[in-house]
This record gives sequence, structure tokens and C-alpha cells, in this order.
Amino acid sequence: MNLGELKENTEAVVSGISGDARFISRITSIGLTPGCRVQIIKNDKNRPVLLYSRDTMIAVNRKECAGITVTEVRK
Repeated sequence: MNLGELKENTEAVVSGISGDARFISRITSIGLTPGCRVQIIKNDKNRPVLLYSRDTMIAVNRKECAGITVTEVRK
């Protein structure tokens, strides 16, 4: 599943990033790399996804979410 499909208050692990070199470079530079844990704070329709990862709050737009695959962590 991609990042935009997660519900609020769920945790996941980034399993892959796909896209052009510029996109991958930008996403990894803000700390979203394969293997990192993310917690979805806010995921409203037609709005950027607000997430928490590596002690940082990050907003990712919908188009970028499609290129970030995640695996949900079951509690």
C-alpha cells in the first residue's frame, strides 16, 4: 500500500520509494528512507498527509504519497 492509504493514528514502515532521481533525493533528504517508521497524524481527503518520523513532523502531498510504499505495523 502507499503512504496515502493509511488511516490516522496508524504506524507503518517505509518499504520502498519509487520515482525519478529528483523525487527520491528529496524524499530521502527529509528522512523518509526504506526501513524508517512513520506515524500518520492527519490524513484528510485532498489534503497533504501529516506524519511523524525521526522526531520530525512532515507534510507529504498526495502525488508524492503514491511513490512511497509502506507496510502497516500491527499493534
